[in-house]
Amino acid sequence: MSGRDHHREIEALLHRYAEAIDAGDFEAVGGLFANGAVCAPDGAAIAEGAGAVTRLYESTTRRYEDGTPRTRHIVTNVVVELDADRRTAVARSRFTVHQATDSLVLQAIIVGDYEDALELLDDRWVFRRRVMRPVLLGDLSQHLLIDPGVWKR
Repeated sequence: MSGRDHHREIEALLHRYAEAIDAGDFEAVGGLFANGAVCAPDGAAIAEGAGAVTRLYESTTRRYEDGTPRTRHIVTNVVVELDADRRTAVARSRFTVHQATDSLVLQAIIVGDYEDALELLDDRWVFRRRVMRPVLLGDLSQHLLIDPGVWKR
């Protein structure tokens, strides 16, 4: 494994999540969590495994005629802490979601933090847990199919 850049591989995983959700490909989002869980701000698991995570996104995220949620997830400030064994890691990052629809001018609709527990499994990094902590909420009415109040602390 000499020369392997674990930090870049983990960053790529974080970006694959953003690409999949913005494409409206909730099966791909679920696939990223085949070995993991999506968690609420308090750390409680909301959905575990590919099927449950896919269903979670299908039931909570609005898609438009083009099949997408008309969003762009921007992931920044990525900090990766590898364990000594270099087989597990924690990543902290920030997210900003922009959206534009026919009735919503382009704007940031939510800003928050991700805290990810990751594992090197079968020579690739996978999510074990993703805790999502929204910090600033904008107009989520065109994005979510659920009451945005569930994200308030």
